[in-house]
Amino acid sequence: MLFRSGTADAVRQYSWLFEDIKNKDVQDIVILSGDHLYRMDYMAFVARHREVNADITIGCLPMDDKRASDFGLMKIDDTGRITEFAEKPEGSALKAMEVDTTILGLTPEEAISSPYIASMGIYVFKKSALLKFLNSEYPKDNDFGGEIIPKAATDGYHVQAYLFNDYWEDIGTIKSFFEANLALAKNPPQFEFYDARAPIYTSPRFLPPAKVEKCHVKDAIISHGCSLADCSVEDAIVGLRSQIGKGCTIKHAMIIGADYYETDEQKATIEEAGGVPVGIGEGCTISNAIIDKNARIGKHCIITNSAGVEDLEDEENGIYIRSGIVTILRNATIPDGTVI
Repeated sequence: MLFRSGTADAVRQYSWLFEDIKNKDVQDIVILSGDHLYRMDYMAFVARHREVNADITIGCLPMDDKRASDFGLMKIDDTGRITEFAEKPEGSALKAMEVDTTILGLTPEEAISSPYIASMGIYVFKKSALLKFLNSEYPKDNDFGGEIIPKAATDGYHVQAYLFNDYWEDIGTIKSFFEANLALAKNPPQFEFYDARAPIYTSPRFLPPAKVEKCHVKDAIISHGCSLADCSVEDAIVGLRSQIGKGCTIKHAMIIGADYYETDEQKATIEEAGGVPVGIGEGCTISNAIIDKNARIGKHCIITNSAGVEDLEDEENGIYIRSGIVTILRNATIPDGTVI
């Protein structure tokens, strides 16, 4: 088993792939993060990297004063070459990281409101430079953004900024993941799946269409294979194979769905034995919550965090609260009448 202690270390442990004879013609390596939501033309990213003959090109975001101190910031020269890094600076240190973002293509008006550039955590490396950094120059460093790239810039390697001035959201926390997903159901959404120029497709599931019977649905995405009956769904994401019973109110919530169906006979057998079928039982109220896959929510449950608990870990009962958002864990069972 391989144990990895940072992005660079993870790439290092698979660097043999880049040295394989089958990949001898590969010139550049693109390294991306899996917990961001955005739409980018990576070919343009690579083309700019090659145009300026950079060793490393970093995807960057224009940033305003309010959010700048939450990110790693960079300073650039008049060619867009990165000359300085600062990790989440504040006060005078933040002010010192202001740059003229018109250099990267912002209008003068945009540059005034966004005088900082922040790293997106995505990179293009020359393959030769990447292998040198990982195996000989910085063999003990395990992080690109905090260790290898700042050292490479200091040591004279060409580290270039590439501006991405469009929707981007970090979804690496429960709160950001929750809010970014619910925002997809807004009208109009900030991030659009249905952009004709670059649509985003789901993988084929071969499921029946959703069945929605006598329901009130507003600002929601209902996935394939769902069954909703006489319920209210608003400001919500309802995932694959979700079963929502009569009289339920789902608002500002994510129902992740299920990996399988249970037949009516199976449901009856489960209930006769005192259990709870997969899905949301009748008469439930769910708000400000994430219901993970294959969860079993009994009848007449209230999951709203009305007590305002900020953080809680109760894995034994299948409940996790972070930043005030309730998560019912995968495969958890919540008995009839439970109030959370």
